[in-house]
Amino acid sequence: MSEKRSIFEEVGSDTRPETRAGGIDAAKRGSRGAVRIWMVLLFLMVAAMIIVGGMTRLTDSGLSITEWKPITGALPPLNQADWEAEFALYQQIPQFTEMNSWMALADFKQIYWWEWSHRQLGRVIGLVWAIGFFGFLAAGKIPPGWKGKAFVVGALGGLQGAIGWWMVHSGLGEGMLSVASYRLATHLGLAFIILGLLAWYIFELSREERDLMQARRAREAKAFSLATGWMHFAFLQILLGALVAGIDAGRSYTDWPTMGGQFFPPYAFDIEPLWRNFLENPGLVQFIHRMSGYLLLIFGTVVFLRGRRSANKATRRAFTAAYIALWGQIALGIAAVMTAAHLHVAITHQVVAVLLWVLILRARFAAAYPVSTSVRG
Repeated sequence: MSEKRSIFEEVGSDTRPETRAGGIDAAKRGSRGAVRIWMVLLFLMVAAMIIVGGMTRLTDSGLSITEWKPITGALPPLNQADWEAEFALYQQIPQFTEMNSWMALADFKQIYWWEWSHRQLGRVIGLVWAIGFFGFLAAGKIPPGWKGKAFVVGALGGLQGAIGWWMVHSGLGEGMLSVASYRLATHLGLAFIILGLLAWYIFELSREERDLMQARRAREAKAFSLATGWMHFAFLQILLGALVAGIDAGRSYTDWPTMGGQFFPPYAFDIEPLWRNFLENPGLVQFIHRMSGYLLLIFGTVVFLRGRRSANKATRRAFTAAYIALWGQIALGIAAVMTAAHLHVAITHQVVAVLLWVLILRARFAAAYPVSTSVRG
């Protein structure tokens, strides 16, 4: 008796046709994966930019380049005459005449390279974004709904460059020995916003769109709401930290838990008009940063305890990781105070701020799109 044949089998063929399922989904996965790699690269570079920016501030290097040349400034001084010309420009600003008049050319080169590296890294980030964005756009590889998101990252990066110069320009005026602290806070705040957007986009691209749509229905609303508040509170603390760094307030009172031997620092409102004390008085600015840190720890504890009640293991782990980082950051903050913002301690404090920021966002994402776990785990 002859064997039955499939109606889809070609006559005279002994092999069944090869079937390939999910071709459209596979194409989407491929584009999402490539865009994700691009954004991971941008994320790492922005994180490095924040760290180099911190070193630039801690070494008082930010005013060593007194001109804004987005294109031609990519080339550093190439000969002795170029170096002397660059040094001559620096010698005209108050930071040199009133604070660093002892500097020779060799000393100037040390601070110049920090600022040049900071600006150069910004240029490279812009180039990597442009190549990736327009390359993916031309190839049609940007997933649906992602063109606007990818463009926003580049637009904010361009704005950051302009704000960077706005910040530097504030330190070149008469009587200024450093940049304005509120402009530094704006510059750092936008850097963390860009980093946060990239982190969130990477989290989204790490999972399939259909998976996210299903997970969104199981959103842990209370944990997500608390994590959102935690995120905003942490961002405020980052801005306050920038104000501290902008006026070297971390070196004004080096005792802990008191300040100058008392709870509230002396001479906290000596500057006129009164409002300037909240931006320029080292004692008051450091006091506000300390108190905000304590409140952030208390609120973070509440958020952690709520996150630990999640039925999903991934969510619990995400909140735990963020909470551990918070304790580490508090400890580093205290160490930074008691060492008068020692270079290595202060820059580690900033590195962990980046880590804490990303981990809080990760916990928020885990609550927004929980990864369900089966009974068997």
